[in-house]
Amino acid sequence: MESGHVPSVTCAGRQRREIVGGMTHFPQVHPQRRSPRIQLGGSILALVLLEDGKRAKAKLQTVSITGGLLRLAKSLSQGDFVEVAFQTQSGPVRGMAEMLTPVRATTDGALQPFRFVALGDDDHRALRMVVDSAADRSFQGIRSSQWTAPKSV
Repeated sequence: MESGHVPSVTCAGRQRREIVGGMTHFPQVHPQRRSPRIQLGGSILALVLLEDGKRAKAKLQTVSITGGLLRLAKSLSQGDFVEVAFQTQSGPVRGMAEMLTPVRATTDGALQPFRFVALGDDDHRALRMVVDSAADRSFQGIRSSQWTAPKSV
């Protein structure tokens, strides 16, 4: 990469194309190994910025380094490119994402997955810290309950 060049993502809006600067992480899905997921159960509010400038409120159900699952009042179109923003214990996370096929409709909206296509350094760091921290806590819980020392005879 050339010195001084900052990777960016072009976001096609209905009225104009915008360059979203500072996006340096482009999460990739690995078919042989799923990224660890954190089940949040809707406890984290998220803001979804649509291509046309409109906003949608959502509740984050699940999150990983590669994407997540949102509960929305109304599902978005598969393939829509959006910006997803939410607050974590490690700081705010804001990234470009692609909406995937809704998984089901509910009485209070729809559950719809998304995949991150670009994240800035600070956003990636905050998300990685939250996912790693939750994975560590989960492992410690398994270790303490499943791996007790055998009783001596």
